[in-house]
Parts: sequence; C-alpha cells; structure tokens
Amino acid sequence: MYQTLTRAAAALSLALLALPASAAPFRLITTDLEPQLVPNSVMDLAETLGYFEREGVEVELVRVQQTPSAVAALQAGEGEMANISVDAALQLVARDQMQIKAVVSPNRSLPFLIAGKESIASVTDLPGKSFGVGRVGSLDHSLSSKVLASAGVDLDKLDFVAIGQPNVRAQALAAGQIDATTMSIGVWLALPKKDGLHVLIEPDAYFAAAPVLNKVNVVPDAVLQERRDDVVKVVRAIVKASRAFARDPGIWVDAMAKARPDVDRATLETLGKSFVNAWSVNGGLNRAQIDATVDWTYATPDFADLRKVGFDDWVDLSAITDVLKTEGIAPGDDQPGF
Repeated sequence: MYQTLTRAAAALSLALLALPASAAPFRLITTDLEPQLVPNSVMDLAETLGYFEREGVEVELVRVQQTPSAVAALQAGEGEMANISVDAALQLVARDQMQIKAVVSPNRSLPFLIAGKESIASVTDLPGKSFGVGRVGSLDHSLSSKVLASAGVDLDKLDFVAIGQPNVRAQALAAGQIDATTMSIGVWLALPKKDGLHVLIEPDAYFAAAPVLNKVNVVPDAVLQERRDDVVKVVRAIVKASRAFARDPGIWVDAMAKARPDVDRATLETLGKSFVNAWSVNGGLNRAQIDATVDWTYATPDFADLRKVGFDDWVDLSAITDVLKTEGIAPGDDQPGF
C-alpha cells in the first residue's frame, strides 16, 4: 500500500513538473490601485469581464503605486508584464538596466486637463503660484511643463509641489492646498466639490500641446521568448475589450459602475462617450507617434547624456501584428502605422 501511494505521489510530482510554464498565472503589474476613470481601466475590466479567461490566459493583477514601484517589481521578477511610463521604459533600455519591449499601450493618450482656482483667470496668471505634480521629474510633471511652456508660462516662476496620484492632487486643489494641477477628465468630473475651481486647459488643448504616447505595457525579453503565446493572448484580450467599449460605451459604464460604486452613473456615462475614440482598438502603438514621443523625451533634461535607443531596441510589434492578422484593423483614431 505504501509503495503504491509513493508511486502515485511520484507520478503526480512528475505530472506537475511536466506542466507548461504558461499554466502559471501571467502577472500584470499596474500602477492603478483601483480601476481609474481613464481608458487604462481596460486592463482591470478585461479581467473582471472575462476577456483574459476567454483567450485562455490566467491574468493576475499586481497593484503598486506609480511607475518606479512597477519598475522595481518587474526587475524583482514579481510580474511578467508592467504598465509603465514611456520615459521609464526608455531609461531602463538606455541605461542597460533591463532588456524589455513595449508590446501594447492600453491607454495611448491620457485625457489630461489642467484645473486651478477661479482666482487664476488663465494659465498666464500661474507664475508665482503652486502647481501640484506626482513627483518632480515624473511623466505628468514633464508633460504639464511642456503644455504650460507652450502656453507662454515661465516655468522658472512656478512652484512645483510633489503630491502624488491625480486624485490626491485634485483633493489638494479642492482643499486649497495648491493653486493648480493636472488631472484626468475622469478625476475632474468625479471631484465631489468643484466650487471655486475651473478648467484652465481643456483635454483637447492639452493633448494638442503634448501629443505623446504616455504609457506602455512592457515585458522582459525573456518573457517574450518563453511565454510569447501568453503575451499575444493578453494583447488580444485588451484589444477585444477596447473594441467592445468603443463600439458600446454602455459596456464600460456598466462594468465601471460595479468597480467604482463611489462614482455616480451620470459621470461614467459622460466619460464613456468621451472615450469613444480614445480606446486602443488596434493596440495603441503607432510608429510615428512613438518616434515623435522618443524625440520629445530625449529633449528633456533627464535624457541629456543618455544614448538614443532605436525603435527595435525597446518596441516589439509582433504581438499586435499577430492579433491584427486574425482580428483585422479596426477603424478610428488608433491606426497601427506599420
């Protein structure tokens, strides 16, 4: 009897060892502690609505705060994919700190706006005032600086204050702790009290001044080699979910109403309509936009002494290409450009 059990246990152990690596959960590191009121929420909703499962991949969301923590988690092997800022991805490759590739962008253009106190009539009145950012040198700091400079603001006369995530900055603005800040349109609409506040730069004007790719999902080269099928499945699920939300905003609204009961439905419906052309229906990686983003990023002080990375050094379009071969190219603003 003992020998029979031993043989059975040994057989089970061998069977477990024989399971493919893809049987393990595919861990996706995200900097959103909860589904955000932006198209990036597609990653959360692809999980809750079963898009990943239907593609045959078990995705586990690993939640951290801000890109530096996501990078650290990826370097520590705590995930197979991470949603990080483009500048962080470029720094990792340019400094030879990690071999990674961007494979999809769930949120190719964050719908940012700049809001401030009503006493500030326009952005030209900002010099001498405090401006909240995630952290000095962060993506939102760099983008907002570009937008403000294009509007004629003297950045040297602004007091940049590191506060944290957009919702925290919005709360600080509402509490009168800062004079102005950048936030997503979702955070603005969901802000309970906007008395004494107004929008200084609308989302369309913000993006026109800084039409850059904001965040990408990257995977280490080893993951792309060893679990490529899973990477393609994750990209396919994100594309399919994005197309569903673009086709019927009500699907996103219903899912977000469950995920974010703290946000009233009218706000979600307004956002759902505004995001119709913002979803990454073809993967969100347009080569021309990527090249322009790299050029802009390398013009910032943090990249002054770094080697220029080539497109193929940090981007791999093969997963998106595979998805579009079977799913076709969807119409809209998100055209692959390759």
